Amino acid sequence: MGIKSFQGARKQQQKEVEHIPVRVSDYMTKDLITFKPEQTVEDVIHKLISFKISGGPVVNDNDELVGIISEGDCLKQISDCRYYNMPMEQHTVEARMIKDVETIDGNMNIFDAANKFLESKRRRFPIVSNGKLVGQISQKDILKAALKLKGHSWK
Repeated sequence: MGIKSFQGARKQQQKEVEHIPVRVSDYMTKDLITFKPEQTVEDVIHKLISFKISGGPVVNDNDELVGIISEGDCLKQISDCRYYNMPMEQHTVEARMIKDVETIDGNMNIFDAANKFLESKRRRFPIVSNGKLVGQISQKDILKAALKLKGHSWK
């Protein structure tokens, strides 16, 4: 009857931890609700409400990321339309979206991504590969990943 040393068992545990997925791409959402620059802001509001999301990426016909639109951008549109007494139907996503979009690398460690969220105060980051939108990581995705990793080494 052999006895395993405490160190031996520990080394085995270390090997298992290394195989746990901790990259952004392992937890990102790939099936995204996206918007087109020519869509109306009113259409965006309907989709935000029906899909229970707070914003989403804006892509061109080649699935290239060209912006992001959020609830806040839509609220600004509503406020401006009310203030200037203008109909909302004629305003497009392109006029309201944020065009200078910060992306995140799909190979980034989720804990580094968590720090990026804290520093930037953003709710979501798109992931682009070869110029195309491939996914999005949100603060909630990071929280889900942390729960899955609970009990493992946080290396």
